[in-house]
Amino acid sequence: MSHSVPTVAPGSVGVVETRYLDLPEPIPLDCGRELYPVRVAYETYGTLSPLRDNVILVCHALSGDAHAAGIAKTPPEAGTRDGFGAEERDGARNKGLGWWDGMIGPGKAFDTDRYFVVCTNLLGGCRGTTGPSSINPETGEPYGPDFPVITVADMVRTQRAFLRALGIERLAAVAGGSLGGMQALEWAVSYPDEVDSIVVIASTHALHPQGVAWNAIAREAIMRDPAWQGGRYYGTGRAPDAGMGVARMVGHITYLSAVALEGKFGRRLQFSDDIRYTITEPEFQVENYLRHQAGSFVKRFDANTYLYLSRALTYFDLARQHGGGSLERALEPVRARTLLIAFSSDWLYPPSASEEIERALRALGKPVELHVIDAPYGHDCFLLEEARQTPIIQRFLAEAGAD
Repeated sequence: MSHSVPTVAPGSVGVVETRYLDLPEPIPLDCGRELYPVRVAYETYGTLSPLRDNVILVCHALSGDAHAAGIAKTPPEAGTRDGFGAEERDGARNKGLGWWDGMIGPGKAFDTDRYFVVCTNLLGGCRGTTGPSSINPETGEPYGPDFPVITVADMVRTQRAFLRALGIERLAAVAGGSLGGMQALEWAVSYPDEVDSIVVIASTHALHPQGVAWNAIAREAIMRDPAWQGGRYYGTGRAPDAGMGVARMVGHITYLSAVALEGKFGRRLQFSDDIRYTITEPEFQVENYLRHQAGSFVKRFDANTYLYLSRALTYFDLARQHGGGSLERALEPVRARTLLIAFSSDWLYPPSASEEIERALRALGKPVELHVIDAPYGHDCFLLEEARQTPIIQRFLAEAGAD
């Protein structure tokens, strides 16, 4: 099947293709195991400077992948552009666009005229990097539930090994939203001499209990689907799409706010002027929207990967991992300049979490700035409010370059 050449918009990095690199050494994991072989899917945008000192690592959230910017040479069946109303915003181009295309490119927040931007699919992923759906060399079958339980630190360790394999030993910045912001924080704490700046958007030093609870419900939905088969559903002709769809519905609602849902849907009916007295079919627009979200997500994402990445982000706790329970002690090694961006309506990763990080860094006398953007879309703001984040990030990175 042939694909027409996509139209490239001004400011775009153009048509890109995901590449793959096999790491030369095993990756040691927090659980005590080693993983080998490990393949990493990645994309790069811009030009690496002769001194290799202009690299920005962009880290994706739970449902993202390596395709952060530009237009995919071969568009996927379902796009990775998450965020409230992404399909209406992007139109027919949606499927091929990178998940953070509005932020990465010439003249954008992460300016590819100046920086060499790298994005990898996370360890445990299902979009080209080794994860539960990858073949276990010991059995010749997909890992499934035999894949080791991983942490954000394991993901960062993998990214570092990948960058070393490319000959990159220092990062001008690490940036990301949500789970991506957790990775940026982990980089700054674990490898303080290798990171100049971090950009942490709609993220936290540890997920609040409400977030842990919602993630638990999403995982239960998958594991209670009989088609999950204990995680060994590969090749059986049955996958836990029903449970995965419910997990996506739950997750999607946590990314939104009551104000956003009221504004977009209210209590409007989807298919008729009056209720139809049905239990099994969606009546309200919001119900139909969630069904659509579930249906498109299961086409592109592996259920076991959802389980593993969800567990990793709930484990993340800088104070516990690095500070003996003290966030301030955990952040003591940080040498990177820190930019924190939070959103007023985000109740999953609330501004209070970013304020706690800011207070701890200030108490340590470390350079930090926090911006709380007043916006109504909940956690999804980090994917939607690109125009308001861009000048903040541009100025922050420009000041880093002037140091």
